[in-house]
Amino acid sequence: MSKTTLAIIAGLSAASATATVIYASRAQRKEDPTPTVTPKPTSASPSPPLPAPLPFPLRKDPISPVNPNGVFQYGFPGPINDLRPTLSTTSSFDRRTRNPAWVAEHITPASINANNADRRHSIFAEDETIPEKFRARLHDYFRSGYDRGHQVPAADAKWSQDALNQTFLLTNMCPQVGEGFNRDYWAHFEDFCRRLTNHYPSVRIVTGPLYLPRRDPEDGKWRVSYEVIGNPPNVAVPTHFYKVIFAEDGTTGGDVSVGAFVLPNARIDNEKPLQSFEVPIEAIERASGLEFAGKLPVHRRKKLCEQVTCSLLVRDYADRHRNLLGTPPPTKLGATSSSV
Repeated sequence: MSKTTLAIIAGLSAASATATVIYASRAQRKEDPTPTVTPKPTSASPSPPLPAPLPFPLRKDPISPVNPNGVFQYGFPGPINDLRPTLSTTSSFDRRTRNPAWVAEHITPASINANNADRRHSIFAEDETIPEKFRARLHDYFRSGYDRGHQVPAADAKWSQDALNQTFLLTNMCPQVGEGFNRDYWAHFEDFCRRLTNHYPSVRIVTGPLYLPRRDPEDGKWRVSYEVIGNPPNVAVPTHFYKVIFAEDGTTGGDVSVGAFVLPNARIDNEKPLQSFEVPIEAIERASGLEFAGKLPVHRRKKLCEQVTCSLLVRDYADRHRNLLGTPPPTKLGATSSSV
């Protein structure tokens, strides 16, 4: 993880805190100066605590002449994130970017060691559970220069042909740089996640895209800029991808080793240490607007890379396909293949 990317994510938190302080100070200056009368306590019952002052005075208005909620008679505008469960994944689809906001999976030694499916029988497919005008299309990737990049890899679902097939739905895909990333470093990272089942009986992973700002070298201002592919342009190309990993010890209420990583959607040298992309889980939460571990007590958390060696085992792309799942699936409309 570069210092620039860490600064971006940290800056989001700082800006939020500053805005909160500014708003609070302005609100306090506008408060009604009317003194508050505190009732005298009695020996029978102590006085209840006074409520916190409101940032603006309450006014007892008559019946409102307007009804803004009346717009709901025509429909709810949103935003709507389509929750999409399958045999091997659960995801939330972002209609605006035509990408998933997150995709969750669960792997175990039994699921990874099973070999009941062959990706030669799987094909990429549009997800018809998403309304037509919001879904990603196969032709959006045609000659785009990007791979249809699995968020949950097909190799994690070879315990069932149906489960494997469902990883090829476009609700599990994002545009990814192919050579040097999807077919290389990212694929090695996915393999690292699978190898965690050699140490843990249960591993849960949440993967998704990020759209991070970048400083303009000319005026020094930060801007979010990303490519959009398709005709018409529909599918956003993420600037980065994240993985949040929960490696469980298999006991109720036991320890959970947590790891969080952010990688750029770009070529990455295979010699780059995986830990250089490690970030605090809160950094991904601030950048994505999502929350991953709000119900996981701090005393149960362990740092993944302090429990295991966070390093990649680099293997040739063609060898991985032969060793794990046979030859790649057929592609449609000339799009490039995605990771295993």
